[in-house]
Amino acid sequence: MGESGHINYVEFPASDLEQVKQFYNDAFSWEFTDYGPEYTAFSESGLMGGFFKSDLKSRTENGSALVVLYAADLEDMQAKVETAGAKISVEIFSFPGGRRFQFLDPNGNELAVWSDK
Repeated sequence: MGESGHINYVEFPASDLEQVKQFYNDAFSWEFTDYGPEYTAFSESGLMGGFFKSDLKSRTENGSALVVLYAADLEDMQAKVETAGAKISVEIFSFPGGRRFQFLDPNGNELAVWSDK
């Protein structure tokens, strides 16, 4: 059970659910449960969520929130997401407390990965 007021679930659009499942499983080892042909839920990501069938894209340029994942080895994670099919939208940069990069998944959703290492 969740706590009142805590973020509990996040959803993203995806035009190709099979492609998005393959990408996030290959890059991050997320697991999926399908709920019909237009929705798949993910787990093993730190926060549960899902992808709904849509041609929309979750990107900061459209005003979307940026979901940021963690990696102990940032360069290794960047190589994994690129190999799995992501496009790097912002190369690794430093900020007070760490470094990060941003990527577009194969359906065009923008996420980031950061590290304190």
